[in-house]
Amino acid sequence: MKTRNLGGTQVGSIGLGLMTFDQSGTQPRQQLLDTVRAALDAGVTLFDTADAYGPGDEKGAAAQGENERLIASILDELGVRGRVLLATKGGHVRTDGGEWETDSSPEHLREAVDASLGRLGVEQIALWQHHRPDPDVPYDEVIGTLKEIADSGKVARVGLSNADPDQIRAAHDVLGDALASVQNQFSPAFRSSRPEIDVCDELGLAFLPWSPLGGLNGAKGLAETFPVFAEVAQAHGVSAQQVALAWELAQSPVVIPIPGAKRPESVTDSAAAADLELTDDEVARLDG
Repeated sequence: MKTRNLGGTQVGSIGLGLMTFDQSGTQPRQQLLDTVRAALDAGVTLFDTADAYGPGDEKGAAAQGENERLIASILDELGVRGRVLLATKGGHVRTDGGEWETDSSPEHLREAVDASLGRLGVEQIALWQHHRPDPDVPYDEVIGTLKEIADSGKVARVGLSNADPDQIRAAHDVLGDALASVQNQFSPAFRSSRPEIDVCDELGLAFLPWSPLGGLNGAKGLAETFPVFAEVAQAHGVSAQQVALAWELAQSPVVIPIPGAKRPESVTDSAAAADLELTDDEVARLDG
């Protein structure tokens, strides 16, 4: 797979988002093992989780950290730790009722890093991202905590998530080269993060679109909602999903989409988007 830069390391230009990766019964462990193996075989090397990811509302606060433990155990079982840049996040917490709340207090963020280190079984987190701005904590204070975390040596790189252009610039001013990436929502169905892509392009930061297929129930839903993507896909003999990811890659060389996948076939199809070359005219049609 073609690669792109993430904080000084080359990773596959398509990553894997792990938010819905679990063993809730519909996803047997062997299926997840096969999905990770297929991702690596296709050249996917960026895996993205978070300390708040875990099974649905019925698990409540017990979901905190479950996704981190799961992916760590799968990577260990397959013996592929060295082939993956494993990213995680902190700053979201799951409540007893399963709701999502923010906590960006310095104490919580420091504790979150330590807890993720333990669950992932690593001495240094390859990419640790602040999950979401907290309305109760000034962003300048959050940036100061991120600087402290970056300087601690517990993380190799720091990232932001769900940040706006002013927040990205402010963090870059303080963190400098320690800031490696921004993860915001971007897809055919959600295009308002274009300004953040432009800032990342200017500052040399990787931009990681989350939900890059827009939550449209796979390639079929994407094709039905945006027929132009289906038309371009038909011309190339590929899925609309591949076209959507290739279109995102064409937005800027800093873009690294992280689609979710729970089956080997899905991740293999997504990974193939890295080799799909769209013409300028096709990109312009999809932009419209």
